[in-house]
Amino acid sequence: METSHAGSYGPTVLEGVDLEHTMRQAGRLRLHCVEAGPQHGPVTLLLHGFPECWWGWRRQIAPLARAGLRVVAVDQRGYGTSDKPRGVHAYQLDLLAADVIALAEALGVRRFRLAGHDWGGVVAWWAAARFAERVERVAILNAPHPGVLGPYLFRSPMQALRSSYIAFFQLPWLPEVALSARNFRALRTMLRRTSRLAAFRAGDFAIYRQAWSQPGALTAMLNWYRALPRKWRIPERVRVPALVLWGTQDPALESGLAEASLGLCDSGSMRSFDTIGHWLQHEGGNTVTAALTDFLM
Repeated sequence: METSHAGSYGPTVLEGVDLEHTMRQAGRLRLHCVEAGPQHGPVTLLLHGFPECWWGWRRQIAPLARAGLRVVAVDQRGYGTSDKPRGVHAYQLDLLAADVIALAEALGVRRFRLAGHDWGGVVAWWAAARFAERVERVAILNAPHPGVLGPYLFRSPMQALRSSYIAFFQLPWLPEVALSARNFRALRTMLRRTSRLAAFRAGDFAIYRQAWSQPGALTAMLNWYRALPRKWRIPERVRVPALVLWGTQDPALESGLAEASLGLCDSGSMRSFDTIGHWLQHEGGNTVTAALTDFLM
């Protein structure tokens, strides 16, 4: 494990809490992690979604650390300064979930707690289903269980319409050109227009641009979507305690996906937030952070 700040970006202190930027050797990959909280606290992995990075958890890292958790917010494969293996095949869901287990091994823990938003939530669902003996509990923020997404699309024309942007992301090279043009204007506009309460500020975009500008990052980020059509084995039910936090004003995902996902949980509960949308860990303030903290503790 490399503990230097090589490859780090963003602050080293957040709300008075020290952040340790590390490069963890997780299997064959080196993953950039931001760690905080007591060294011997329960390890809690935070998985971001598209098009974010570890900074997507900026409002939760310090409160979770102060509550006594050992927080590890990771740049997942392809993002930020983490390794970016080439080829669409390298971003299949089984491999993304295996990264979570490899990271836990690198941290020296057998069991851990897990939270994920957007794509990170999809990975968290998958890891909790496949590796129930490793995951103590899992919190999901606006992300459907991958086993319900396909069937739900067939039942809901509106959800199919909301998900139509994924088809564009399947194309070669054109999405990279469109998203990177004019200093990533399309990505910045997408975050602003899909968020409520002015959730993203200029300082946030400065850090995101650092992540998006890494060599090969944009293609790797899009490869998560390009790997979607590849077949995977539907995992068993989620047997560990699960909490679904859902912003009902999400412009991309209908709330019915959350309810369908709960149907695959042996011990699941859901809390809806009617005035916020997809970016609920940014938009929900202390209420979302408190709900997350109470469950993970």
